[in-house]
Amino acid sequence: MKSLKFVISILFIFLWLQVFGQKTTAPSSIHKIIQEQTDLIFDSLVKTRRDFHRYPELSDKEKRTSEKIANYLKGLDLEVKTNIGGYGVVGILKGAKKGKHIIWRADIDAIPSNLPDVVDFPSKNKGIRHICGHDVHTTIGLGIANVLAKIKEDLKGTIYFVFQPSEENFKGAKAMIADGLFDLIKADEIYGLHMAPIPVGTIATKPKVIYAHTNKIEVTYKKEIDQEHAIAYTKNTIQSFQDVVIDSKFEDLYSMFDPKIGITSPKTIFKEFLSCDSDFEIKETETHFTIGNLLNSSSKKRLDTVLVNLRQKIANSKYGKAMVSTSYTFVKKVPLNDTHLSFKSIESISNIYGSKYVIPLHGIVPGYFGDDFAYFQDHVPGVYFFLGGSNAEKEIFSMPHTPDFAVDEHSIKIGVQYFSSLIIERLEDQSISQSE
Repeated sequence: MKSLKFVISILFIFLWLQVFGQKTTAPSSIHKIIQEQTDLIFDSLVKTRRDFHRYPELSDKEKRTSEKIANYLKGLDLEVKTNIGGYGVVGILKGAKKGKHIIWRADIDAIPSNLPDVVDFPSKNKGIRHICGHDVHTTIGLGIANVLAKIKEDLKGTIYFVFQPSEENFKGAKAMIADGLFDLIKADEIYGLHMAPIPVGTIATKPKVIYAHTNKIEVTYKKEIDQEHAIAYTKNTIQSFQDVVIDSKFEDLYSMFDPKIGITSPKTIFKEFLSCDSDFEIKETETHFTIGNLLNSSSKKRLDTVLVNLRQKIANSKYGKAMVSTSYTFVKKVPLNDTHLSFKSIESISNIYGSKYVIPLHGIVPGYFGDDFAYFQDHVPGVYFFLGGSNAEKEIFSMPHTPDFAVDEHSIKIGVQYFSSLIIERLEDQSISQSE
């Protein structure tokens, strides 16, 4: 397996060579103000991020984090709502002029980890670490609120800063919605980001799906048949639906960002695929046994056909009479980027900061990654971005949920600048996107 350091280094060089010579449009005065204001508060944002990092909190337990967020927003004179769907916080920034309503969402929870921290400001909460980047996400959301609050007299519309708890257990977005989030706020567009192991200074996105779809399939039989052979048959049948080669580059986590075959390459191997997990789960009762597996696909439509086809194959086999059920017991929802808003967002950031910093995605992230940002998109069209946090020269690699996860803190400045500018541009564009 290639080292992550090597892959990120090659990707960084490749991207810069690919875009060398492209021109950057000089930012307008308001975007210059955004850059200047971000520079002024950058050091304080780093301190804020490190505080969140030192005191991480698990899903459903983000009490201190929530209080820090609420106090920060109140200090900016924003209207603040707390305890929405648990420890969710909403800050409301109203511009001086009427216009559309935009949500910026940030997730705030951390994850369990007993491995030592790799930074000089390690977690003080035993067994908990921010190794998914939510401390950075939260800080960027606060930074955007700070910058835009300074120029609210020039804003057309309203911005809602939604700080969501419990993303890691996929409960927070649904909880906030169930607790009346969209009764409290009416929004036209929504935006959010996640740290990714692309070079610091860059962002990436694409229309529609970014993460692969995941379903858990289960087949249940009566114990009146040869259990061992039925399990082997079912495993082989499920595996027959996949089109990826076992032990291939597709299964190498770091291939995702290989400049030749990764998700940023037009020749990506991660464009159309269906795979199953190498491990199967077997459950038994006194009368039945069940075989379970996780399926992963770039296409929801294609994934949906597996259940029908599997049921048909088993029904026509010698095990058909003993089959009790075939079902999807878990379906992972994934963000679905609005096509129009994706292109408009890419265009805006490219025009202001330079197209070389906006990486087009050609593939879909495989595996079981996801984000319950998707549930917000059921109500409001929007775009989900990847933000680069890696710096090969500093040996900083931002692969979420890995033991050595870290970020180049310059990414905080990039996130605040790029997305403050994007929100301004979206407020200026008074047309309303039609959700897909």
